[in-house]
Amino acid sequence: MRLDLRTPLGALFGMVGALLAAYGAATLGQPGTAPTGIPIDLVWGLVLLGFGLAMLALARRARRDSAA
Repeated sequence: MRLDLRTPLGALFGMVGALLAAYGAATLGQPGTAPTGIPIDLVWGLVLLGFGLAMLALARRARRDSAA
């Protein structure tokens, strides 16, 4: 059984993205978080979370295709 690199990579990016998005959501209404009113931590946290979930989905699809 070989370890697909996308699995730990997706888990890492997913966890970091979730933490960063949670921090950005917690500081949503505070002054000085961002000039646009949306904390950049929230935006990049969601980007990293999406990337992590995409890597996990690709690893799962590759595992399913190799088993068939």
